[in-house]
Amino acid sequence: MNHKDWEETIAKVGVVVGCLIFQDGKYLLVEENPDGRVVWNLPAGHVDKGEQLEAAAIREAKEETGFDVKLGTQLGLYHESAPQSVKHVFAAEIIGGVATPQEGEIISVQWLSFDEISQLQSEGKIRAPWVWDAVQKHHAGI
Repeated sequence: MNHKDWEETIAKVGVVVGCLIFQDGKYLLVEENPDGRVVWNLPAGHVDKGEQLEAAAIREAKEETGFDVKLGTQLGLYHESAPQSVKHVFAAEIIGGVATPQEGEIISVQWLSFDEISQLQSEGKIRAPWVWDAVQKHHAGI
């Protein structure tokens, strides 16, 4: 691979951050409609140029859900292949705000049990494998 091709490949690989929020036995997920199909995701999004991962995770949670969050530990790092984004998942807890879906991007903000998320996974309604993996690992205490 020449240098120009390498630069173009690197330019296509972004960074995504997500928050796994667990409260009262349920997980906070957002319902989205990318590409015309309804799917469920963790509150997540791309890191802006020059933005710290933690700041981006807090910002994305607020934008997508309306909740202010405090981050805990990083739960996972996911990367399937180029040009897929590198995903960082953080544990988070709500410290304020009101559930408000992001207009134009998020259909709803819902608290779901592990069993409900498992059912969505079996129906192909979880946005990406890393979302299901993060929920499974948290549920199993890994």
